[in-house]
Amino acid sequence: MNIMDFNVKKLAADAGTFLSRAVQFTEEKLGQAEKTELDAHLENLLSKAECTKIWTEKIMKQTEVLLQPNPNARIEEFVYEKLDRKAPSRINNPELLGQYMIDAGTEFGPGTAYGNALIKCGETQKRIGTADRELIQTSALNFLTPLRNFIEGDYKTIAKERKLLQNKRLDLDAAKTRLKKAKAAETRASQLNSARLEGDNNMIWADEVTKSEQELRITQSEFDRQAEITRLLLEGISSTHAHHLRCLNDFVEAQMTYYAQCYQYMLDLQKQLGSFPSSYCNNNQTSVAPVPSASSNVIGSSALSSTSGLVIASPTNLIDLKECSGSRKARVLYDYDAANSSELSLLADEVITVFSVIGMDSDWLMGERGNQKGRVPITYLELLN
Repeated sequence: MNIMDFNVKKLAADAGTFLSRAVQFTEEKLGQAEKTELDAHLENLLSKAECTKIWTEKIMKQTEVLLQPNPNARIEEFVYEKLDRKAPSRINNPELLGQYMIDAGTEFGPGTAYGNALIKCGETQKRIGTADRELIQTSALNFLTPLRNFIEGDYKTIAKERKLLQNKRLDLDAAKTRLKKAKAAETRASQLNSARLEGDNNMIWADEVTKSEQELRITQSEFDRQAEITRLLLEGISSTHAHHLRCLNDFVEAQMTYYAQCYQYMLDLQKQLGSFPSSYCNNNQTSVAPVPSASSNVIGSSALSSTSGLVIASPTNLIDLKECSGSRKARVLYDYDAANSSELSLLADEVITVFSVIGMDSDWLMGERGNQKGRVPITYLELLN
């Protein structure tokens, strides 16, 4: 019975407090009540925290889109995360493409140029897929998780304390309003003509003023205490920024590693494809030079196209190289690593002697540098007059 009475009293007190806050909030919005303003420093901290929360959410969501463009896959991963279960491993797009290329190359025949090229491309795509998987895992652990922990942990605590501060401020302003009304009523009572009524009213309103003043002191103390707690939490935002900066560095490091791996994989693949006779020919046997690697920093100015940054050998130049009698001098356009002992390794911008050999594939010439001799790809050369 006592417990029930206590619960009813507590419920009534909570309802009274809620009603008082609602009235105070409504009157403030209507401009009918005064509002205690927070100090400028605390307001700045609140603004900084809100700004941090908004941009952290945007960066986090867009990073998730970058790492996993498939929205259905993101939803599935979110569900598994909430269920505290490990999401099933799925093959990513580069790995799937790589497998298709390998299967096609095997079907066409590894001994054919096209089949062999498909297999090598497929293996490279699968390596890129593995690197992509490592990027996602590293970024999720070192970048996304700290951002998510801030949103779901630290900022939720800040929001909770901020709401408490708002309630304490409403309680404080409501107490100020009650004290103001009590003092006004006491003043009116003292002006009554009847001495008896005056004495009774003065006693009643004097007690009310005393009670309101005591309530104001309590609410002021609680408000000040909550403001200090909130301020201490908000000042931790600077530490959060410093932590997120370290996480951002980790994210950039992971991206740099990923792109460096992909570049190296594609550079190796380009060199391997350069050894295939038909790698750079279309159905009409028109030869076009491959994109130069980043390591080829110096390129002959006469080989530069006026419409793009790629170096393209003209068809006339290629025909002259094949049909010229005797030997001619040629400038090397790009670095080239020999695929076997029958080929000659090349360095960009060096000048070598080239000549045609009867029966040699149309995409190759015989190159000579000092005592070294071997086949060289024609698309890597520029004929000199």
